[in-house]
Amino acid sequence: MTRHDIAIVGGGIAGASLAAAIGDRARVLLLEAEAQPGYHATGRSAAFWSETYGGAGIQPLTTASGPALRDGGYLDPLGAVHIGRAGDGAAMAALLDEFAGTPVALERVTPAALIPGLRPEWTLGVSEPTCAYIDAARLHGDCLAQARRAGATIVAGAALAEAVRADGAWQLTVRDGARFAAEVLVNAAGAWADPVAAVAGARPLGIQPYRRTMVQLETDPGAPAGMPFVVDLAGGFYFKPEAGGRLWLSPHDEHPVAAHDVAPEEIDVAIAIDRFERAVDWRVKRVERSWAGLRSFAPDRLPVFGADPRISGFFWFAGQGGFGIQTAPAAAALGAALLLDDAVPTGLDADRYAAGRFG
Repeated sequence: MTRHDIAIVGGGIAGASLAAAIGDRARVLLLEAEAQPGYHATGRSAAFWSETYGGAGIQPLTTASGPALRDGGYLDPLGAVHIGRAGDGAAMAALLDEFAGTPVALERVTPAALIPGLRPEWTLGVSEPTCAYIDAARLHGDCLAQARRAGATIVAGAALAEAVRADGAWQLTVRDGARFAAEVLVNAAGAWADPVAAVAGARPLGIQPYRRTMVQLETDPGAPAGMPFVVDLAGGFYFKPEAGGRLWLSPHDEHPVAAHDVAPEEIDVAIAIDRFERAVDWRVKRVERSWAGLRSFAPDRLPVFGADPRISGFFWFAGQGGFGIQTAPAAAALGAALLLDDAVPTGLDADRYAAGRFG
């Protein structure tokens, strides 16, 4: 049985970025249930970085991640505009109020000047110029490579089957019977966070997976490359341009589901297209592909980072919703600091995300 300082369950962006942030300061084991890391939420991301996405509770992590993502070349300019109709004035005011006094730059704009073919009733607009594309696949791959260079052991196809704590260490058994030992067990299992907690004897926190739908469309006219990311102030859709004039569209749906390999439902694809056509006068030529991913939230919709208040040596790094990629550098730095008893990164409030907040 090989022994490690820290065993991380989950090889998506959460577990991979945390392993990279720990580096060679501890002997790290990364266990991934699927045949390759990043198969679920990480590999199905809409791949944008927005400081307003997720609200004021997520913004400090997103903003703090910006420099590392820019310096690493993971961000490309996109810009965003939040649009609404006459009845969405309260939603627009709430957005502006929520981020007043933060570093987020928001400005009222006329959306028709930024979005070709926008229907005339969409008169309200708020610009978020810092929004950017994220190269999510390269970021995830680089985190895994950095962790490997630092000495981490990464084992795929290794779903956790048993976790028993004895003599100050976890005895871990994965589905194929392989066994490992570690002093600390980190739950970075995304949609599977509560089931992993149950395996370890920890109380589940109510981290609920939700299915979200994405569609790639060919439209007439094609999406112009300079068009910003477009978000409905009322929460009904978002869409952004992609290479070759294609468009990525979501109905901004949230369907509570059990953790599994999700697929899109036809009705959600149809709803997405209907909402899109009510916003712009473009013709949808065809649906080129569609997919779904899992977004997982704790009851208060903030991530959970920190030691379990009841189970010794059990650490939560879960509940990142749909914001795990855009917050990965700062979240990983915070998680590594807590695990290694280092100083918390400046500007981040560890108590805000602590596992003990659920009582």
